[in-house]
Amino acid sequence: MDLSLPQIWLIIGLLMLVLELVSVVLVFVFFAAGALITALLASIGLLPDLNTQLFAFSLISVLALVLLRKHAKNLLKQRGSHTEYNEFAGETAMVVRDIPALGEGKIYYRGAEWSAISATRLPIEAGSKVIIRESAGIKLIVEEA
Repeated sequence: MDLSLPQIWLIIGLLMLVLELVSVVLVFVFFAAGALITALLASIGLLPDLNTQLFAFSLISVLALVLLRKHAKNLLKQRGSHTEYNEFAGETAMVVRDIPALGEGKIYYRGAEWSAISATRLPIEAGSKVIIRESAGIKLIVEEA
């Protein structure tokens, strides 16, 4: 079975889309667009030979990457910030090691010790009850209850 050049470009475009899904670096999607547009242009006869197809693929991919990547990253960043979930917020915990005003201490929560930071930038003494406001990675941001 011999594949035509448009079919090969289509396969390359689909492989690039799969690579983007696996890598999530927001680069391969632009090469996928270049390959898929090249496949379309080659199938309707606008790009008759391999040299013009390679040139079109390169031009389309690089232009899409340069012109659209920053905008696409901003869109993804905005979309992700609205759906952030914080399962710890509102829960109470006990301070087991003093939390200084500008440092971190330890709290006991759900059977384990967690690093904690004061949300109000006020020191919190060991033995105090705190309310978890949010998480910052593996640190919990708390304020005195």
